[in-house]
Amino acid sequence: MMRIGLFLLTNLAVIVVFSIVFGILSRFFGVGGVHSAGGINYASLAIMCGVYGMVGSMVSLFISKWMAKRSTGTVVIEAPSNATEQWLIDTVAKQARAVNIDMPEVGIFNNSQPNAFATGWNKNKALVAVSSGLLQSMTADEVEAVLAHEIGHVANGDMVTLALIQGVINAFVMFFARIIGNFVDRTVFKNEGDGPGIGYFVTSIVMDILLGFLASAIVMWFSRLREFRADEMGAKLASRDKMISALDALRPAEQRPDQMPESMKAFAIASGQSTGFSIANLFRSHPTLDDRIAALRKYNPSEA
Repeated sequence: MMRIGLFLLTNLAVIVVFSIVFGILSRFFGVGGVHSAGGINYASLAIMCGVYGMVGSMVSLFISKWMAKRSTGTVVIEAPSNATEQWLIDTVAKQARAVNIDMPEVGIFNNSQPNAFATGWNKNKALVAVSSGLLQSMTADEVEAVLAHEIGHVANGDMVTLALIQGVINAFVMFFARIIGNFVDRTVFKNEGDGPGIGYFVTSIVMDILLGFLASAIVMWFSRLREFRADEMGAKLASRDKMISALDALRPAEQRPDQMPESMKAFAIASGQSTGFSIANLFRSHPTLDDRIAALRKYNPSEA
């Protein structure tokens, strides 16, 4: 459940690179047709931002599994070497069949905290990985529920939906960043030429980063909603009691310093959340454990 942080960082990096490349092409080679003697061509700008925004999001999606493996040191189980690995493979295979998806890759990463994630560019090319700490601290029933939760993310197509949402957000971020950049270039830097000046490029890149960060609150809101859905899938595939027990077992992990890579914290199953409203909570990827458990107690898998 740790893929969102990595996805967002990768996406932002791609957008900034695209911004620099497009700026160079526009400034020195006249490619893009966004600027003219009268200022910005808003129609051309909207088309450019839409295309670049979706491309940036899709690139992030397609490399998400590779980046997740690299940043966590996940070792994919090619041939089970012990009973635990065999059980993991068998459990994920059973759950994948139950939701009619292809068998994901299964891996283990070295981390003393109980964590897990699922990622991949589509539901039939996914990776499900658990930490060594999760295997050591949870019962088999609880691990089964965590795996079912991750399979829920895969089966629900959360990564693809996230990429589409992020693509639209990217387009708006890039569009308004360039409008602000043009305003600063013309009014602050007094650029009266036909093309963009240095003020436009610097401001646009800064605003790409700032607006991209602020807009991530929308993605985090989406993430919180999808956590409830994945919990429901965990309850359906394992059992409600097992899923509740697994969430409850995460409470001690919330009290310890997080050992996950910074880029992967947002989708960690042990992500701790503060209660009550605060600005920081707008950027949280997970609901509180109390909220998730309360929602599960109201959920009846047999009626779903």
